[in-house]
Amino acid sequence: MPVAEILAGIALVKSSVDFIKSNIDTCKDIGEIGGAIDGLLRGQQDVNKKQGQRGLGVREQFDTSHIARETIDAKIAAEQLQEVANMVNLRFGPNTWKEILEERARRIAEQKEAIRLAKIEKAKADKELWADVKMTLAVIGAVIGMCACIGGAIYYSQ
Repeated sequence: MPVAEILAGIALVKSSVDFIKSNIDTCKDIGEIGGAIDGLLRGQQDVNKKQGQRGLGVREQFDTSHIARETIDAKIAAEQLQEVANMVNLRFGPNTWKEILEERARRIAEQKEAIRLAKIEKAKADKELWADVKMTLAVIGAVIGMCACIGGAIYYSQ
């Protein structure tokens, strides 16, 4: 399974690079190849994530062909990424690739922060809900206790 996932990562890198190479000269703006750039970055991320991954079987962890495949795929992905960076910079200006990566990193950071804040809000809402439930149960308990006292007083007064 991990080998198939690594192949999927490197296959995504290669197909994205092929698309970019065939369309870089004819596209009018970077948006026309944006999906392929996203695929390239996700493919490289997948390859890097799988490289040296723990949780593989003992045989796969020490299998030389598996180690070689991981290492070579990571180097190929890095080469392909650099090649695309050069093509994009030549086509759209010298800092375009850097700006793309910075904007992507900024958006990823914003998304992570939004998720973190949403978790904090949910935890706060859950805490408030449980406080309300406890208060309601305490009030119900007090009312039942008062009714029992009043009922007992009435019973004994007769």
